[in-house]
Amino acid sequence: MNQPNEFAPGRPVVLRGGTVLTMDAGRRVYERGDVLVTGDRITAVGPELEAPADAVVIDASGGIVMPGMIDTHRHLWQTAMRGYGADWTLTQYFVWYYLESGKLFRPQDVHAGNVLAAIEALESGVTTVVDWSHGLQTVEHADAAADALRSVPGRFVLAYGNIQAPPAEWTGAPEFRDFVNRRVTGDDMFGFQIAFDVTGDPAFPEKPAFEVARDLGVPVTTHAGVWGATGDEGIKLMHDHGFMTPETIYVHAASLSADSYHRIAATGGSISVSTESEQSAGQGYPPTWQIRAHGIPVSLSMDTSVWWSGDLFSAMRTTLGADRSREHLEAHATGETVTHASLRAEHVVAWATRGGAHALGRESDLGTLEPGKKADIVLIKNDDSAVSFPLLNPYGHVAFQAQRGDVHTVLVNGKVVKHEHRLVGIDLAAVRREIDETVGYLRSTLGAEAWQQGMNPDVPETKILDNPYTYTEYRSAATHTKAGLKGKE
Repeated sequence: MNQPNEFAPGRPVVLRGGTVLTMDAGRRVYERGDVLVTGDRITAVGPELEAPADAVVIDASGGIVMPGMIDTHRHLWQTAMRGYGADWTLTQYFVWYYLESGKLFRPQDVHAGNVLAAIEALESGVTTVVDWSHGLQTVEHADAAADALRSVPGRFVLAYGNIQAPPAEWTGAPEFRDFVNRRVTGDDMFGFQIAFDVTGDPAFPEKPAFEVARDLGVPVTTHAGVWGATGDEGIKLMHDHGFMTPETIYVHAASLSADSYHRIAATGGSISVSTESEQSAGQGYPPTWQIRAHGIPVSLSMDTSVWWSGDLFSAMRTTLGADRSREHLEAHATGETVTHASLRAEHVVAWATRGGAHALGRESDLGTLEPGKKADIVLIKNDDSAVSFPLLNPYGHVAFQAQRGDVHTVLVNGKVVKHEHRLVGIDLAAVRREIDETVGYLRSTLGAEAWQQGMNPDVPETKILDNPYTYTEYRSAATHTKAGLKGKE
């Protein structure tokens, strides 16, 4: 049995005898395959590979070896509030974070949430995460977020955002440009995006932020098609001004018209689907059934642990459930019966891996198990679980049977960060102390009554918003009329 200290830097690692899901273009599966890692790269994939004499051997027999999963939209800073908003609607979320209590978060609170969420991702086999970090009220908050990500041995993309100020204001500030110059170095372990939403205001107040992103040469990620917040008007503004690019990631996209999907498809963008979020909070019906019809690339994300799980196993199974439910519902409405599901388990496993790589422009080195690719690898194996066998349909096993507790080993950039179900070199006690301090601060600042009420707060009529942003008074009537409802069908 290998101990963590056997994984010395530079020592080859070979995962032996597992069912290998390469997720390559041919969807090759090796029922008893090996994956050899040298340095930060995969050097060979196949059965009965020869390995260097000094290679560390990880027994993958009875398990599934797959690429590290990629989450393209997660608000890591909110993880300190895990489960707090389990019963929230999207309106309650907007009021609590955007208008009221989100302003209380200090840089150290952002740091605490980011560290916990980053570690949780690795534990769950998610090796790359886009930190949709819209709580960066100051550059000090941004430095805290970046420091947290840098302290955890995963692959991260900081999507810099600030819900407390207009995008044109914070992206145009000298300190923002200074942050980019200081922190964004081209390291492939730490990527960068700019994160903001487009309200649909005809004055297009977000335009300067797009121009900053273009000037810096970095992608924009935006919550689009969120019922009552962002919709077709914003997509049209982006398109008419030439800001829809293949690098743009549209999050949710759950309440858009066919015209908007056509625009996304035509400009090559991708959609990050957070099915747990969409089916619970109210952005719109999880849209994969529409996205597939338009041929738009899909990636998966889990959104925020203030509500939901922090793993992509849940994302895969809820996505299959929502898509298939819609397919059956549509068929029943016309007196028909679905005989073959259009969305298969292998599709959502692909979205959780190579779909994320495509969205991030990293298809050349992430998302599949192929020689030359970065060694971001997950072994799903649990010999102590009755659910681990028989292993008949590996894609179905990943999507419907596996869970985070079955993640046996995780490698990121060739480094073993989890082995035999335990994180390697992570001080969870220290992380817990940091989280406890943040939670204690928030509870005491809000007060006992407000803290308790915040879990299911009343929402005054004046705070039922068309969008949660205060920098524009624009309000769309599209989501408040029967005509608006009909137009989305």
